[in-house]
Amino acid sequence: MAMIPFTRNYTDRSNNFGFQFEFQCDKCRNGHMSPFIASKVGMATGLLKAAGTLFGGTLSRAAYAGQHVKDALRGNAWDEAYGEAVAEAKPHFRHCSRCGHWVCPQACWNEARELCEDCAPDLHEEAAHIQARVAVEQAWDKARKVDQVASLDMKAPRSAAVSACPHCQARISGGKFCSECGKPLAAAKVNCTECGVALKPRARFCSECGTPQGP
Repeated sequence: MAMIPFTRNYTDRSNNFGFQFEFQCDKCRNGHMSPFIASKVGMATGLLKAAGTLFGGTLSRAAYAGQHVKDALRGNAWDEAYGEAVAEAKPHFRHCSRCGHWVCPQACWNEARELCEDCAPDLHEEAAHIQARVAVEQAWDKARKVDQVASLDMKAPRSAAVSACPHCQARISGGKFCSECGKPLAAAKVNCTECGVALKPRARFCSECGTPQGP
């Protein structure tokens, strides 16, 4: 058959009962669905199969033969349906003479330039896009010029900060008492009951004399 243009982006939605095709814009992929074209052979075969299920015999054999006829005729029927679908869909797209793309007129066609927006961008849209990009870049520059950590004392030893309550292990962000159990956050000093040396909290044995420190 003769060459048919407008064939790059389409999806075949056909089934045993007919033909249907979805065509997509080359730029944004918005689509147009062609009308469903019923297959007379496919529908007749389907009816024969349904009748054959009920009555069997001759009707079942006729349905089987119809299936072969449908398969034999599918090529020409599909080509004709596809040609009709292309002719129906083409008015819903615009053909760019510069790049050859078929695009939707609603979003991707520059009517004033008679080219797709990839080849001839809409200057008003581009201006809005550029303004937004520049605004973001300026926001980054402005943020860099402001001291975002002015209240952070880098001279204070970080190890002095308490991150968990020594009694219930709840996370804390500051203060003198735990917001969960109410106990003081400063760990009580513990000394060895035998030699008096300072011990770590919850130490079970003295690190100097080895004396057990209780439960």
